[in-house]
Amino acid sequence: MPGPEVLLYGLPLAFLAGFIDAVAGGGGTITLPTLFFMGLSPAQVVATNKLMAIFGSASATVQYWRKGHVSLKLIVRLVPLALIGSALGAYLVKFVNPDAFRTLIGVVILGVGALVLVNKNFGLEDRYPGLTARTLALTLPGAFIIGIYDGFLGPGTGTFLMFMFALAGFNLVGASGNARTINFATNLGAFIFFLIGGKMVFWIGLPMGVANALGATLGARMAMLRGSAFVKWIYGGIVLVVAARLFLAG
Repeated sequence: MPGPEVLLYGLPLAFLAGFIDAVAGGGGTITLPTLFFMGLSPAQVVATNKLMAIFGSASATVQYWRKGHVSLKLIVRLVPLALIGSALGAYLVKFVNPDAFRTLIGVVILGVGALVLVNKNFGLEDRYPGLTARTLALTLPGAFIIGIYDGFLGPGTGTFLMFMFALAGFNLVGASGNARTINFATNLGAFIFFLIGGKMVFWIGLPMGVANALGATLGARMAMLRGSAFVKWIYGGIVLVVAARLFLAG
């Protein structure tokens, strides 16, 4: 078990992860390797990361919610499907090796990032039409499928959620706010599961969770202050990082 000195680098990295995650998702690409480097076992890494993620996703959700960048009427319809999908994805891991899909998902996520960046106007204007048939036809199955992916493999979940919400008509600030809210719900479900498992390292997860929340607060405020153009380029960078992680893990 590592000593308290690991927090000297763990806390600033958790803050950075919270900032990035609140803007464009992908904070786990920082926190998971950090926890591994601290000397935790794989089970402890996954469980402790969920403890941290609860702080960051809750903080970001509150910031976006307060400024009106979360569509409650849509979110309450999507959260149950995302939770069910996540549970199903975790169950499927027992039967299918997720490593076989890492390269494919890496290619898909690069394609998503290219679509966002090449289309100059994509996600820059808010064109969300409300709870139309098209909106529900896109987001209901989308939340379920992304939920399955989150439980099955995980990296890039927030990136895919943002893309889905942008396709539904939200600008990228609104897409980020709604994606963080879905992430908070799925993180909460996973947190309860891992809490029962007893693998969380609280003396690491709690202080790093606070640092993650502070970073998320700053990130969400920066995204809302700088607007969708700022989020778009951060999003593009996160796409590259997540894709690299998927390819290298494969």
